[in-house]
Amino acid sequence: MAVSLKDYSQDEIERTAMIDLANELLLEEKKALNFHETFEKVADLKGLSDAKKAESISQFYTDLNLDGRFLALGSNVWGLKRWYPVDQIDEEISMTPKKKKKSSKKDAEEEIIDEEEDEDEGLVEIFDDAPAFKDNTEDDEDDDAKVFQEGFGIEGDEEEEQE
Repeated sequence: MAVSLKDYSQDEIERTAMIDLANELLLEEKKALNFHETFEKVADLKGLSDAKKAESISQFYTDLNLDGRFLALGSNVWGLKRWYPVDQIDEEISMTPKKKKKSSKKDAEEEIIDEEEDEDEGLVEIFDDAPAFKDNTEDDEDDDAKVFQEGFGIEGDEEEEQE
């Protein structure tokens, strides 16, 4: 026999984690609920003040995301994973577009090659903005040496040049 939230004493509710109460709540409701609706019902069960609600809502959301019993169904609606077969979960949650069927094996191979080229182009685009490297000439080396010397207050070479 399953334990109902009605069977909990107020002391048990206060000691029970909010995420466990949410699990029990969804089991009793037998349907997925909006996050805010779930949170409000659990907070009311625990008798939380508005200040305590504001303080605990982010932790409740984090727990909901991390707890393996819950499943986000989209539009901030949460249900229990146990209600959904694995095949159905993939269909409901998956936002990836379905690939078009190709008429031949050659077309399929070309599509794979195109996808690989697209991935490579992304890398090339990153490096397109990189500054171009230039060859150091003797003039550049002299300029670099002067900047280095000035930066460290070295004056010895300048005196030699003047003499």
